[in-house]
Amino acid sequence: MTYRRWFVVGAAFAVIGALIAAFAIFYGNFSPRGYVEDRYTRAASRDIGDGAVAYTSAKSPSQVAKEVTEAWQPADQYVDGSGVYLRYDDDSVVILPIAAGSVILLERLTTAYPRYHGTVGNHWGWGRGSTVRGGGPGSGK
Repeated sequence: MTYRRWFVVGAAFAVIGALIAAFAIFYGNFSPRGYVEDRYTRAASRDIGDGAVAYTSAKSPSQVAKEVTEAWQPADQYVDGSGVYLRYDDDSVVILPIAAGSVILLERLTTAYPRYHGTVGNHWGWGRGSTVRGGGPGSGK
């Protein structure tokens, strides 16, 4: 009877593992970053330094933003004539217009904050519980 019980437990774990693997295969990465990486074309020539990794789409910035935000709800977003700026817990997704669609920039918040603060100002919610901190006098000592 003991062997039968272990067989049933082992079979149950095998089925659960197969379901998790199938979910991972069909739904890809489990983050906004992974969503962009899986669905858009990598464009290394449009990277901004080491911080912002670029992807492109033939769709407009508003169409790309709609796709990304339907899959992953941002903590904050800002839209103006220059593009769509999405803030997530650890990452930013910035979607800018180009002649043939959009460039999508993935960047950690620690580098996105100084880069885009002039555009998004306080709209991204930097003052509402964000962990991004400046490096000026008296910061975090």
